[in-house]
Amino acid sequence: MLDRTLLRYFLAVVDRGNFSRAAANCRVSQPTLSIGIAKLERMLGETLFIRNSRRVELTAAGVRLSAQARRIEAAFLEAETAAPAEAPKKLIRLGLLSTLPSSWVERALAALRDSALSERLEIVEGRQSDLPALLGRGRVDAAIGVVDGAARDPLFVEDYGLAMPLSHPLAHRPEVAPEEVAAETMIVRRHCEALAETSRYFTARGVRPFMAARTTHDDRALAYVRAGLGVTVLPRGFQGEGVAVATLTGWGLTRRIGLMIEPDSRARLAGAETLQLFSDSLKASAAR
Repeated sequence: MLDRTLLRYFLAVVDRGNFSRAAANCRVSQPTLSIGIAKLERMLGETLFIRNSRRVELTAAGVRLSAQARRIEAAFLEAETAAPAEAPKKLIRLGLLSTLPSSWVERALAALRDSALSERLEIVEGRQSDLPALLGRGRVDAAIGVVDGAARDPLFVEDYGLAMPLSHPLAHRPEVAPEEVAAETMIVRRHCEALAETSRYFTARGVRPFMAARTTHDDRALAYVRAGLGVTVLPRGFQGEGVAVATLTGWGLTRRIGLMIEPDSRARLAGAETLQLFSDSLKASAAR
């Protein structure tokens, strides 16, 4: 079956006279258009253009295809015009901090599903270091991640603590000293935005534990902890997912989670119900 996109590339070359102007008209790169034309020629088993340095000319096979392609494109346009018009849904492209608890994200998405909002949501996950770049390049309209202390109205603020399996002897303690876990095996969350601060905290107190595993996935880190492979430092929000989280003595680090909006998207996102409901759901989960 012929691909409509390839036929449009072909007609653009016919109408524009060369590949570079045709590519600009189709809003693709010239290599992309050239690959498409070559694919079309392979599918048909015939050469469609005679190429030279100044312009391209149709072969006999190209002339035949030109008439057919125009009829096909006209039929497509007629069908599109006859189809009932439907207002396009507003697309919300949201950058999402990868270290937010999966259960919170699931709850927020369930709230969106139950509300049956007309907007569409596209989620782009990333580490904290990735989110500013995603916003700056316009890849996302907004992002939910760690904001600095000057940011107004964060969604929530939470501290970090030591995550242990519920069977651990210290699991019932609200606070533990680093010396008490000096002999513990540790799990390293390599994607954690507080990894450097965590390392400095333990090193300054002479705690250099054995590292049993290094992971970039929180669900895997939780599985390791629940299985008794080791303990790890996690944001407080992961408490209750089969692990106990105790405050570390002298460890006052917190993270402020807030909403960041790309400046050029502010007007378009004004009144975006999807963004508001998603943010409110995360905030409610943090308050539980």
